Amino acid sequence: MTIPHSLTGVGGLFNSRIMRTLIHHIGLLAGIQEQNKTVLRGKEMSVLHRIPQAWLLIEDGIIKDWGTTLPSIESVDCEIDAENGTVLPTFCDSHTHLVYADSREQEFVDKINGLSYAEIARRGGGILNSADRLHALDEDTLYQQAMRRVHEIMRKGTGAVEIKSGYGLNTADEIKMLRVIRRIKETSPLTVVSTFLGAHAVGREYVGRQSEYVDLVINEMIPEVGRQHLADFIDVFCDKGFFTPEETSRILDAGAKWGLLPKIHGQELADSGGVEVAIKHHALSVDHLESMTDKDIEYIKQTYRLASLNDTFTSDKHIIPTALPGTSFFLNMPYAPARRIIDNNLPLAIASDYNPGSTPSGDMKFVVSLACIKMKMIPEEAINAATLNSAAAMGLSDRLGSISKGKIANLIITEPIPSINFIPYAYTSPIIKHVILNGKII
Repeated sequence: MTIPHSLTGVGGLFNSRIMRTLIHHIGLLAGIQEQNKTVLRGKEMSVLHRIPQAWLLIEDGIIKDWGTTLPSIESVDCEIDAENGTVLPTFCDSHTHLVYADSREQEFVDKINGLSYAEIARRGGGILNSADRLHALDEDTLYQQAMRRVHEIMRKGTGAVEIKSGYGLNTADEIKMLRVIRRIKETSPLTVVSTFLGAHAVGREYVGRQSEYVDLVINEMIPEVGRQHLADFIDVFCDKGFFTPEETSRILDAGAKWGLLPKIHGQELADSGGVEVAIKHHALSVDHLESMTDKDIEYIKQTYRLASLNDTFTSDKHIIPTALPGTSFFLNMPYAPARRIIDNNLPLAIASDYNPGSTPSGDMKFVVSLACIKMKMIPEEAINAATLNSAAAMGLSDRLGSISKGKIANLIITEPIPSINFIPYAYTSPIIKHVILNGKII
């Protein structure tokens, strides 16, 4: 990065009060969306528009222009020499649980010794273990722990993130988690959306009384979250051993009364009906999908057929299937059927599921590699799934997820790399040289 200075150029071309940053000597500018599409489906996902030997101009944190022949520009406040690196939009991570208390590495050893996710949960581990630890932690310490993870994912190229509650499992602790998420949103350059996940598991005090716990979520937790305006979305773990489709529907209906938009954990552990309930409630995304069936794919296809007939498709009104390959990797589970989803002309997003039990990593570059290696996505599909489509799964793709004029300048600058394919190929190589959020290098 050079010392900021003004370039000589045509006088009066720009208003000098605007903060301008010029990135030049870009080896490859990738992830361009001239038409400002908000989601990519099917074969569209295999196209990652790019130009070689480029420049890009940022004004007041917004992408202003780009091209191949550097124009004369007056009053550039800052120049960044990309040194022949590749410039891409930052990753958008649409499914995380990164606010949690401490780690759970003993359960990692339990898994090595042969215990399943469900068996660990039945022994009092899993989500209930995290809830016990979070209850004992004060809000400031919880925030400080979470911010270490926030800085970690930013350094690894994430520019927007969804963060869920769900390790409180009582009203006070769920509110504590959501307050921490709000503090992250206020103090971090990340774009953050928050999700209330009180129905992540049945709280320890209500074990054996699941219907009463559902009533607690509906009658006490949701109204308090709504009154304090602490969440953008509401989520439910609709799966075998957790919450039924009927309970999920009740919870989502209650959330809707407070303006909470639905997202669903579904089809992770079994064919649980999660996709059907997500469609019924117009959920923005249905996530996990390790046990997704052909019937589920057909249900989702039908919603898109209807949208096409009415010519009313928008990414914030139709469900985005979201795969979490890091979970499958860490738990040695089947992977979501990415190829079947894409080959049926549907969109697909990928996200990290960063959490202490099943995916203790928020490294989206590694998620892209897993999508290619384990789910047979080509690099262009995986990068689009981790950027534009994952932004769509947060309702942010009108602002983030691609190189488009008018979008927020959240960008990755890599070391010089031979091609886009190198990004998932070199799955542990630290190729990210700079991360720019809101037009500024972090």
